[in-house]
Amino acid sequence: MNKGTLTFFCGKMGAGKSTKASEVAQKSNAVLLSEDEWLASLYPNKISSLNDYIEYSKLLKPQIKKLVQSMLSVGTNVVMDFPANTVSQRDWFRSIFSEIEAPHNLVYIDLSNEVCLMQIEKRRKEQPERSATDTPDMFEQVTKYFIAPTPEEGFNITKVAQNA
Repeated sequence: MNKGTLTFFCGKMGAGKSTKASEVAQKSNAVLLSEDEWLASLYPNKISSLNDYIEYSKLLKPQIKKLVQSMLSVGTNVVMDFPANTVSQRDWFRSIFSEIEAPHNLVYIDLSNEVCLMQIEKRRKEQPERSATDTPDMFEQVTKYFIAPTPEEGFNITKVAQNA
């Protein structure tokens, strides 16, 4: 049986990873898993800082990895709206697909800080429940850890550059 394809995303906060993930999931008839949705459901009102996010995200990942590997193994395409913004985050995705020899695609959304900040401001207005964490200060905290993927990492990369 053919394995499903794992699609995941890299891009700064506010780059449009969640929007693109929804589009890709629909087009590829894939299961969409959103880290934000899982975290909000399992740990409501627990995440108010970057450290909180890191802590709760680590708790979630072992079970998500098993779930995704199970779906990929039976031929289901999976789109993960989880960040692949650092080398260690991308290494986690690599472990998911490489351990079961499934195909993958890393979608890199390359936008300037200015465009990302404009999109974050728009999102704060559209989703007031995110106003506590979707701030310019949080953007700066998160972006200092952002590392764009390189060809040397060996991923199948699709680069998307959008104009705002």
